[in-house]
Amino acid sequence: MFIASLFFFTSTMAQQVLKTGNWRAELKLNDTTSLPFNFAVTYDLGIYAFVFKNGEERITANEIAIHKDSVFIKMPVFDSEFKCKLIGDSLKGVWINHARKEKNILPFIAGFGNPHRFVIKQWTNYEPVVTGKWEVTFEPGTADAYKAIGIFEQTNVIQGSVLTGTFSTETGDYRYLEGIMANNNLFLSCFDGAHAFLFKAKLKDEQLVNGDFYSGAHGHETWIAKRNDTVNLRNPNSLTYLKPGYTKLDFSFKNLEGKEVSLSDAKYKNKVIIIQLMGTWCPNCVDETKDLATFYDKYHSKGIEIIGLAFERTDDFSKAVANVQRLKTRFGAKYDFLVTMKTGAQQASEALPMLNKVMAFPTSIYIDKKGEVRKIYTGYYGPATGKSYLEQEEETRKFVEKLLAE
Repeated sequence: MFIASLFFFTSTMAQQVLKTGNWRAELKLNDTTSLPFNFAVTYDLGIYAFVFKNGEERITANEIAIHKDSVFIKMPVFDSEFKCKLIGDSLKGVWINHARKEKNILPFIAGFGNPHRFVIKQWTNYEPVVTGKWEVTFEPGTADAYKAIGIFEQTNVIQGSVLTGTFSTETGDYRYLEGIMANNNLFLSCFDGAHAFLFKAKLKDEQLVNGDFYSGAHGHETWIAKRNDTVNLRNPNSLTYLKPGYTKLDFSFKNLEGKEVSLSDAKYKNKVIIIQLMGTWCPNCVDETKDLATFYDKYHSKGIEIIGLAFERTDDFSKAVANVQRLKTRFGAKYDFLVTMKTGAQQASEALPMLNKVMAFPTSIYIDKKGEVRKIYTGYYGPATGKSYLEQEEETRKFVEKLLAE
């Protein structure tokens, strides 16, 4: 297998070698389980692009290198890539997630011309409808059990039922999921370049049972669910908070140019500030960065500053800077990013000891003009959550405008 590094570039080919159109792919998670997903290959003016599909989401990778029968695809934003060989109308190789240190190389195969995500040999004539909200319990019956909300939408309940949706947890959501209902079984998957998610369950007596959730090759959880249109999770504004005796935040980290930056710097005096605890490996952080970039453009002239504290999964400062700069460039984010050289929720809690704990990436901390912390919001509901996403946006807008008016 050819795992040697290669300089990636936007491919300009004298001749087209990959077929354009729909492809079906699989990542092998273990000896018995594969995760399917779809992408389309486009070719325009000598340039290839791979467009990965998850429900309404489209992720375009255009850093493609082709040498003879070898094809290299670098994912946008996230530090991962495919290295594979073209064999007829198939691609075969590996997906490498550099953000992980273990179980980060998965076998990959893709074939041209199959538009289906999950392949079912025999269907029932009618599939029960699971559209709506479901109260989900992951790892039921264990000390690690936690709640989530399943949000599903099903179309074409006659043979060939299509299912989309996501799972919202207290720390974020599981992105755009796409799949099917077949023979009373639920199948959903997502591949976004950072995470590879696979959900399975069986519908029995109006409940989803025997559920399995795979996150790449490193994570597996069981789950169950029951219909509940009124289910809610704990308030995300209540989970992380300042310890008694604290009213302010304090930190000092290097920016992307290597200069030490502190919250007490003159630039931030008398400003309303949003502190974003994030990492470029985190899809919900990417969603939030895209939205914050737009938010900053709208409100910066009115007195808003935003600081992204990057908790990257590397101990190489230059690599961490490159990862953050790539994200910053992709969304045209003009606000400040600082590299903490720490990673994970535990180290984030240690870096900000005035907080009770950091539960999730992203976490957003809102500071008023006096420098006092006014709100801490754990997690982020991405656009796949629909109504929750819109309500979260509106809450942020109203709260920031209130702080600006003080």
